[in-house]
Amino acid sequence: MDYDIAVIPGDGIGPEVIGETMKVLSATSKIFGFDLKFETLPYGAGYYLKHKEVLPSGALERLAGFKALLLGAVGDPRVPPGPLEQELLLALRFHFDQFLNLRPAQTYPNVPIPLGGNISIDIDVVRENTEDFYMGLGAPFSGSYTGDLAAGRGEYEFTSKVEIQVSPPRDCAFALGLLTQPAVERIAHRAFKLAEKRGENSLHVATKANALPQFYGLWDEWTAKTAKNYPNIKLKKINVDNLCYQLPRTPAEFGVILCPNLFGDIVSDLVSALTGGLGLAASGNIGDGLCMFEPVHGSAPDIAGTGRSNPLAAILSGAMLLEHIGQIPASSAVKQAVRDYLSGGQNFPYELGGETPFDQVGDLVTAKLMSQKYA
Repeated sequence: MDYDIAVIPGDGIGPEVIGETMKVLSATSKIFGFDLKFETLPYGAGYYLKHKEVLPSGALERLAGFKALLLGAVGDPRVPPGPLEQELLLALRFHFDQFLNLRPAQTYPNVPIPLGGNISIDIDVVRENTEDFYMGLGAPFSGSYTGDLAAGRGEYEFTSKVEIQVSPPRDCAFALGLLTQPAVERIAHRAFKLAEKRGENSLHVATKANALPQFYGLWDEWTAKTAKNYPNIKLKKINVDNLCYQLPRTPAEFGVILCPNLFGDIVSDLVSALTGGLGLAASGNIGDGLCMFEPVHGSAPDIAGTGRSNPLAAILSGAMLLEHIGQIPASSAVKQAVRDYLSGGQNFPYELGGETPFDQVGDLVTAKLMSQKYA
């Protein structure tokens, strides 16, 4: 089978780690008898600085024709915060309604963790990816604000007229969050189905309904309603502050954690830290259309070109891409190759205490992949 895969290497170390990912995935495809047709697209800081736009007209429509998207990282000190994040990352998530942000975090052999000891952690953070306080609705103002706010999602359009007066006047800012019942229930279904697949008997749901009952109270109500469809899985509601307290104390008690958008962004970085760092943190932005797979470590422009980048998170994101397109044995083989490489305890990338350049890390993972025995 042939799969057309779009690739946006991005900025900083993005092209380095994505190049190694393509190397590993290409070797995998040869082993398992399918063809990955990569098409590299130039979007990112360089494109923005040259063309004064983040994406050209028709780019999103063109991307819709691909089976999946592999993204490096975007971000460059020459570009102020905002355009790349809002008009590329969030634009892709919202245009293609990638409502599930899946962040796996697990311990690996010979990778030190801050908790120390022989602790096994295997957590999937399921983050709602399109709503909450990531709607992009809000503004700074001084004393008063009047304006129209609008946002589009795959399932609906949102418009609002906002009038705010603060007396006596002072500099202010506001942000508007939104939760809709269909969006909450569909992400809850995905979380419960993942818990079933993993063989879990419980699912933790992060909330803050005690402080924001008019907002996260409905999150609780709608996730509890969805839970009735899964009688063999116990829903465990937990305030997000308590969750962040308990995770470092008893991480093995957690399997699948369902979070609204804002909390999911924070909790997923916490579990990544507990399992060895962002250099092993893969992610998928998943919906019913084009899905996007990316490491979450950022572009790290300070180490670009030094050989010190770590491609493992990108390679593991590539494994998630393979699973998404239905190549399950190939995905498992890539994940096992990474584990086999780390089991050797040597020739690690700089981030994990070694001195092996990123391209040699990719070669070593590929060699482990090629040495596996396949039925």
